[in-house]
Amino acid sequence: MSIRIGIFGYGNLGRGVEATIRQNPDLSLAAVFTRRDPASVQILTEQIPVVAAKDVLLWKDKIDVMILCGGSATDLPEQTPALAAHFNVIDSFDTHARIPEHFADVDAAAKQAGTIGIISVGWDPGLFSLNRMYAGAILPNGKDYTFWGKGVSQGHSDAIRRIPGVKDARQYTVPVPEAMDAARSGKNPALSTREKHTRECYVAAEPGADQNAIEQAIVTMPNYFADYDTTVHFISEEELREKHSGIPHGGFVIRTGKSGWDNGCNHVIEYSLKLESNPEFTACVLAAYARAAYRLHQEGRCGCLTVLDVAPAYLSAQSPEELRSQLL
Repeated sequence: MSIRIGIFGYGNLGRGVEATIRQNPDLSLAAVFTRRDPASVQILTEQIPVVAAKDVLLWKDKIDVMILCGGSATDLPEQTPALAAHFNVIDSFDTHARIPEHFADVDAAAKQAGTIGIISVGWDPGLFSLNRMYAGAILPNGKDYTFWGKGVSQGHSDAIRRIPGVKDARQYTVPVPEAMDAARSGKNPALSTREKHTRECYVAAEPGADQNAIEQAIVTMPNYFADYDTTVHFISEEELREKHSGIPHGGFVIRTGKSGWDNGCNHVIEYSLKLESNPEFTACVLAAYARAAYRLHQEGRCGCLTVLDVAPAYLSAQSPEELRSQLL
């Protein structure tokens, strides 16, 4: 029996989840839920219903894991706890500063309902979080450096689009080359948030919108832009579509550390991702953790978890015996 997946929200990320379900024989798409008119949403999988979000509870016994594909700014803080009260859920909440608060909300709902909620699943937070944890545990006498980009941040772009007067937007996170070189040197430099990255925003404003007000709302936005040197470019919707329609991303996790009785041995651990499509890759990670959520729930677990709490073997479609023989 395949694991029945529901997709809640059908934007770039939701479409990516639909595609990756097709690549995982042990997963099957049960339904897609949307806040739009279901008749206006065309999905790729044949004979799968598109359902109004307001009717989601009618599917409570027909879905094993619900993958939430909304934005972190306003959608997921409300949707994930609400749906965790009825379904096993996975989300990609990526506002780092608010993860403890979001965890507590989802944990309370999931424990009361006896469901599993795995939050902040993706590549950062997500896979990069795991690599920071592994590297820090292995080299306790050291320092972490994380660099993102150059690439489009879905969460930051979504946050800009929520600003009144913005028709569409893309935000690029750009690592500062000199900061990356300093991190790789093993000299453990102290680098501020502002020294490590810049942010470039391309915004198509509504006709007549106050561009100065939009720019100020962007550059002062807490948790997103206030701590960075941020440049805002206002361009036409046509130019945005022609030059910024892709959603690439990636980045690096670097840890430098020392070992030995006298700390005489220097080491550098580096993990990198180069992603042609941020949402397509994030969707692949979400699908793997949906498998883990199902297995954990089958074992009787409940409450909220993060990627740091899930053993790697739960992610794989292979059996423990196959993993031991092929990967160890």
